[in-house]
Amino acid sequence: MLGMLAKFLKILNSEAAPGQIALGFAMALFWGLTPFFSLHNLFVLLLVCILRVNIASFFLASAVFALLAFGLDPVSISIGEALLSKPELQSLWTNMYQSDVWRAFKFNHTLLLGSVCLAVLLFVPVFFISKKFVLVYRSKIMATLEKFRITKLIKASKFYKIYEKLGA
Repeated sequence: MLGMLAKFLKILNSEAAPGQIALGFAMALFWGLTPFFSLHNLFVLLLVCILRVNIASFFLASAVFALLAFGLDPVSISIGEALLSKPELQSLWTNMYQSDVWRAFKFNHTLLLGSVCLAVLLFVPVFFISKKFVLVYRSKIMATLEKFRITKLIKASKFYKIYEKLGA
């Protein structure tokens, strides 16, 4: 737990652009909320490698979103079930399933389809909220924390040694 918190603080204190960190958090939605062994996760990983994304924030947020996914699975399943059972979309799903490429993506599974849709819906809000958080943290919180006496005590603790070790 301390290691994860240290990694999070290391990301926030790094020289990476806030947009890169925020994009890492937002892309992690797809990796963390959806079932891991899915073809679309390879495309997400490819995008993370191609785009200027902070990889540390991507993997850290993926772990957090994977934990949240257990609580959000019922919501994802209901979204996927609602989409798959809509009469207006039946021909779309039938045509997609008849194509070998789309069948490989397994969008006919309620959990996968629902969690991808949930990730798409949350992508923009997570990006802007995390970007704003990084900017506020760097401009106000980080400077304020450095002034406190407790910060000096923490820097002498085991937690700070773990934090420093991550930077090496």
